[in-house]
Amino acid sequence: MLGLISKIFGSYNDREIKGLSKIVQVVNGFEEGLKKLSDEQLRNKTFEFKDRLAKGETLDDILPEAFAVVREASRRTLGMRHFDVQILGGIVLHQGRIAEMKTGEGKTLVATLPAYLNALEGKGVHVVTVNDYLATRDSQWMGKIYEFLGLKVGLIVHGLGSSERREAYGCDITYGTNNEFGFDYLRDNMALYKEDLVQRDLHYAIIDEVDSILIDEARTPLIISGQVEQDISMYYRYAKLIPKLKNEIHYSVDEKANTVVLTEEGIREVEQQLGIENLYDDENMEISHHINQALRAHVLMKRDRDYVVQNNQVIIVDEFTGRLMHGRRYSNGLHQAIEAKEGVKIERESQTLASITYQNYFRMYKKLAGMTGTALTEEEEFRKIYGLDVVVIPTNLPMIRLDLPDVVYRTEKGKFQAVIRQVEECYRKGQPVLVGTISIEKSELLSEMLKRKGIPHTVLNAKYHEKEAEIVAQAGQRGAVTIATNMAGRGTDIVLGEGVKELGGLYIIGTERHESRRIDNQLRGRAGRQGDPGVSQFYISLEDDLMRLFGSEKIMGMMDKLGMDDNTPIEHPLLSKTIENAQKRVEARNFDIRKHVLQYDDVMNQQREVIYKQRKEVLLGEKLEDKIIGMIDKVIERSIDLFAHEELYPEDYDLKGLLEYAESTYLLPNDISLEEIQGLHREEILELFKEKVRENYQKRKEQLKELMEELERVIVLRTVDRKWMEQISAMDELRQGIGLRAFGQKDPLIEYKFEAYNMFQAMIESIQEEVARLIFRVQITATPVRRAVAVAKETSASGSEVNSKQTPVKSNKVGRNDPCPCGSGKKYKKCCG
Repeated sequence: MLGLISKIFGSYNDREIKGLSKIVQVVNGFEEGLKKLSDEQLRNKTFEFKDRLAKGETLDDILPEAFAVVREASRRTLGMRHFDVQILGGIVLHQGRIAEMKTGEGKTLVATLPAYLNALEGKGVHVVTVNDYLATRDSQWMGKIYEFLGLKVGLIVHGLGSSERREAYGCDITYGTNNEFGFDYLRDNMALYKEDLVQRDLHYAIIDEVDSILIDEARTPLIISGQVEQDISMYYRYAKLIPKLKNEIHYSVDEKANTVVLTEEGIREVEQQLGIENLYDDENMEISHHINQALRAHVLMKRDRDYVVQNNQVIIVDEFTGRLMHGRRYSNGLHQAIEAKEGVKIERESQTLASITYQNYFRMYKKLAGMTGTALTEEEEFRKIYGLDVVVIPTNLPMIRLDLPDVVYRTEKGKFQAVIRQVEECYRKGQPVLVGTISIEKSELLSEMLKRKGIPHTVLNAKYHEKEAEIVAQAGQRGAVTIATNMAGRGTDIVLGEGVKELGGLYIIGTERHESRRIDNQLRGRAGRQGDPGVSQFYISLEDDLMRLFGSEKIMGMMDKLGMDDNTPIEHPLLSKTIENAQKRVEARNFDIRKHVLQYDDVMNQQREVIYKQRKEVLLGEKLEDKIIGMIDKVIERSIDLFAHEELYPEDYDLKGLLEYAESTYLLPNDISLEEIQGLHREEILELFKEKVRENYQKRKEQLKELMEELERVIVLRTVDRKWMEQISAMDELRQGIGLRAFGQKDPLIEYKFEAYNMFQAMIESIQEEVARLIFRVQITATPVRRAVAVAKETSASGSEVNSKQTPVKSNKVGRNDPCPCGSGKKYKKCCG
């Protein structure tokens, strides 16, 4: 029925394109008139548009003429005129949607249209790319158009200082990477002075390679962390223990779910080796956690696939691009477990000070849009998580690339030999070949096989973005053979060399199907740009992970019956369908995992938004007195409820306990005597205490004069930051253990939300109590200085790391009988302790 409706009325995408094409015709109608304008007259259109917006017109009203102005400015500055399909893509991006455009269709140029239009509002536009190289290239290249039209262009890359960042964010259009935008948001919410803030409100973002950023990298949060003191010898101890355990006896592996668990026999063996009675006792929770991580490190994490060891360091390999992710570390002790396994220096674990997922960062923009060559397969996720739909933009010229059916071999050896034969055949006639692999290990294996054949080639392991772009750009030259890990070099066009079109264009060879069809489509998309010829084919073996885990048994049985050897391939449309179904199953599972992670992070995000909003009010607010008095009032009210509850008779109030508590928090010693409150009703005691607090507050202000306001900010910021850091840690521990509630027939997510709410309320009360205690007790002799509680480094999906000058977390504890560091003169246990 759906097929019949599509045939009669066209698909949803067809109808969308038909509707948007009418706007393109209006844009085209301005072209001839704009060509007659001088450069200055064309530039003045920017002022005209801003004036029209100020008078009540909308961006949609001025879109056709504004797009036509950008097209004309591009023709004059870059010699590039936007095709009609690029205008289509620009409209889709302006509407806050995802434009799927094939490789080579000029997405970089498309972004200039909505970026210019939305920048006219003066609220800032962010163009987000996957690496510093592309951000720098695009800002300089496309920047010529914006600057010609009188707009300012900023660039956010690794290594900039605060003033440079603030200036870049103040520009009309700012280019940068997802990491830098996200980290700047976190840093702004850890800033100690309002002068340290760099970002404006998040208004409109256009994300290039949107699938890579919002899906592939969305599983890893951005984290700013501080190192904690810990005993690292345990990691080496567990690393020696795990190799003694045997698969299927001491532990079982589920490769599909990528999990490994100890069996009953394995638990007994570990307990015996460590000399403990019960691995899962409360007191052994940390041990059991690190044993599990050591088991994962040894069994599931493979060297030269998941990570490499370089310069005595364990460096993660991105599973989607094959890039080395310098600076990024696995969390929860897994990275330390791998370091112990490989016998390299163990870096200490970190305590998270601030974190956010890409999902929750980018959902804060008032309007979000994206572009990529491959998004339609993930449309459900884009729609459900981000509220973004996908519109497939037609190509400017017909796509003539030949996509051959997959060929399947019995063994990996047979498959690679076939790949080498195909490469050799192409090389001899001069047809360029791009071979895609899923790991560095497989790249190096193919490279060795080509060397033995005497075929010159380039291996692209994606270590340096600039070099990567240069290599990819040359991959279409006559006789070129390039081996690349998956999608290394995204964003760089492969232009065909002399005479290559006549040879059939670029030949793409995939050496293994990725678990995501989207990654395979990206590899195919390297050939056939702008109507060029090209060929693509995937070579598969039954020993490949995807085939081994999801459906090789039937095919193996078929090959056995037919008596096929290792070097004979099998080609059939049914095979391709089987493989696609396996990919769909894995994609659905991965989406469920990401959705599950996000459901938990959404709980944390609600708390984050509250804390960051209140923190910014403290940072930017003129006066804090009312806020602090309000905090102390809450503490007083809770203490009255605790010691003199409304259900009690006045003679049953615990007045002595109340007074002791009050003197340890919001009252000073001997402020109010026991005799003064005896016989009073709870409301009278409440008013007396509040009155005394206000009196003490005024005395404190008179005593400190102009220092009082700074003291207030120092106390509130430091207290909030320290308590929030503790909350993040506590929430992380809760998240790790909450799954066990399922054994009690309870929904872990509901339990997590309930527990998290209670923990957040307790944190807020703790902040109020500490502020109440410190505001009257901190002794100062000079202007209070705002100091960060701790900052050490930042880690992200693509591994940016920044070493900070600020103090890392230490575990030095104040003794209970030591003088309290707050300066009250009391012992720590009687005061802040």
